[in-house]
Amino acid sequence: MSKEYTVPSKTSVGHVHLKVSNLDRALEFYRDLLGFELTTMYGERAAFLSAGGYHHHIGLNTWNSAGGPPAPRNSAGLYHVAFLYPTRKDLAEILQRLIDAEYPITGASDHGVSEAIYLEDPDGNGVELYRDRPKEEWAYSKGGSVKMVTEPLDIEDLLGELN
Repeated sequence: MSKEYTVPSKTSVGHVHLKVSNLDRALEFYRDLLGFELTTMYGERAAFLSAGGYHHHIGLNTWNSAGGPPAPRNSAGLYHVAFLYPTRKDLAEILQRLIDAEYPITGASDHGVSEAIYLEDPDGNGVELYRDRPKEEWAYSKGGSVKMVTEPLDIEDLLGELN
């Protein structure tokens, strides 16, 4: 490659497509618990879901994974998929929904630039639910790099958004 290339600034991640072992169980998580809308079934072994009517943000399939075990934790693969919520109140609402459903939360962090809740889907895929702080609130190093941290998330303060 002779010329340096930078991806266009408006590029974004369009969707994630996950192999799952049980499509109904995956739909219970992504559709029924997290609230993504089912946009289409692709036969009986794949489903596509979205937020806000897009054709799909999440693809789920059992084409090669029906009944299979979760991927090994100590191998290469997906670390987590992250879903960006538009507001802090939206993040508080999904957190309360998880608490009410008694769904296990594996972590909750304040990263300085964002606030995040971590969990796993029924197949052990990592899921991050987060909201970004306004860019004006981000901290930068003297060299211009974004400063990110991993501090405990103030859950009570976040849930206070619901009052």
